[in-house]
Amino acid sequence: MSVRRRHTAVVALAVAAGLSLAACAGSSGGSGDGGGTAAKGKDKQSVAKGGKDFGSAADKTAAMGTDAKAGQWPRTVTHAMGTTVIKARPTRVVVLDVGELDNVVSLGVKPVGYAPSEGSPELPSYLRKDGGKPASVGTINSLNLEAVAGLHPDLILGSRLRAAPQYAALSKIAPTVFSIRPGFTWKQNYLLNAAALDKTAEARAKLADYDRRVKALDTALGAHKPVVSMVRYMQDGKTRLYGNASFIGTILKDAGIPRPKNQDIDDLAAEISAENIDQADGDYIFTGVYGDPGTTDKARAQSNPLWKNLRAVKAGHAFDVPDETWYLGLGVTAADQVVADLARYLAG
Repeated sequence: MSVRRRHTAVVALAVAAGLSLAACAGSSGGSGDGGGTAAKGKDKQSVAKGGKDFGSAADKTAAMGTDAKAGQWPRTVTHAMGTTVIKARPTRVVVLDVGELDNVVSLGVKPVGYAPSEGSPELPSYLRKDGGKPASVGTINSLNLEAVAGLHPDLILGSRLRAAPQYAALSKIAPTVFSIRPGFTWKQNYLLNAAALDKTAEARAKLADYDRRVKALDTALGAHKPVVSMVRYMQDGKTRLYGNASFIGTILKDAGIPRPKNQDIDDLAAEISAENIDQADGDYIFTGVYGDPGTTDKARAQSNPLWKNLRAVKAGHAFDVPDETWYLGLGVTAADQVVADLARYLAG
């Protein structure tokens, strides 16, 4: 049997095994920051919201990467699932979440495959100009391993939280590098993805530019900043008040913007019902919707007299914002857009 045919046979077996594992796994939640119910398996449960490794995910991810010098191939990358050898500069990259999509596109890479979230199945509008036309490989909670294999990738980027059960099968298809989880770890994930692509210098420059933008916002807002409340309506009828351990939470913290007491927490989010929407108050409220607004409690919550009596609402300081950047973006391109939006709303 030729080497090529042998590799194809190995991949086919891996895909079959991966499909079997996927059938046994549940959902990790597809709402961006990874706050849903984890699938079976200790690897995913430990880094999901409330898991024992949730709080340490950023520090652990920061310790991952490569010792390879710029331009050095092959390179060994240490990541959430162990180590992976990448033999040559990747040219056919598959990304398994929007964070990885944002990361690679910001570094000038057009992925050949992409797994979106169920609530936002299209390529995000803010990445369409530079993102190319990646083929669908399922969704973040229902990967199509056959589609991944059919693209003949030379690098797969994802996270342990999203796809731990499929890692073994994916790594048979192509070198696979996983972060621990998406969300508040977005900066560390960016550098890990960049290490696999030999684009660390470019990533550090992008993060330095973000730092300059967010510090300029901090300065523009001065010492007496408004309290900002982050509200997101979910498909399961719940309403989330986002905390510090979220993508948007890190941006607000970087800008020195204060939060309501019930959101100034080292967690992804607190959850309330439409009947308790008075708990969402602040000087400003920024609202996102995951998926179709008609299948959430947004209308019910905002028709509640408690909503209409919130000080932000009465002051005209309650705004709908793009979910795809403020909550689902999970990368430096989205972060830059959020900072620009915040400057427009708060310092304009």
